[in-house]
Amino acid sequence: MLTENEVCEALREVQDPEAGMSIVDLGLVYGVDVSPARIHVRMTMTSPACPVAPYIVEEAVAAIRAAATGVPDVDVELVWDPPWTPERMSESARRRFGWEQGST
Repeated sequence: MLTENEVCEALREVQDPEAGMSIVDLGLVYGVDVSPARIHVRMTMTSPACPVAPYIVEEAVAAIRAAATGVPDVDVELVWDPPWTPERMSESARRRFGWEQGST
């Protein structure tokens, strides 16, 4: 059985095509629940109007399934609360976009 950290590592392979960065570094992954029968991920987009949301969700499910063979249920849920903010991004992501800590 995968751990939450291992699921997050699998999700690092999923890139937001508009930002060119992993959904983990962008701070889009809000939570991961792992059990032998199910992996449930809560994530968001930078905007509810994100045109690539369905693609990113499909890629996230595929990445988890590839890492967690044998887990019958993989669910990625889009949530909008709390709203995404740049503060959720990793330090390296904020630097890449020129958003230093505390300046957002």
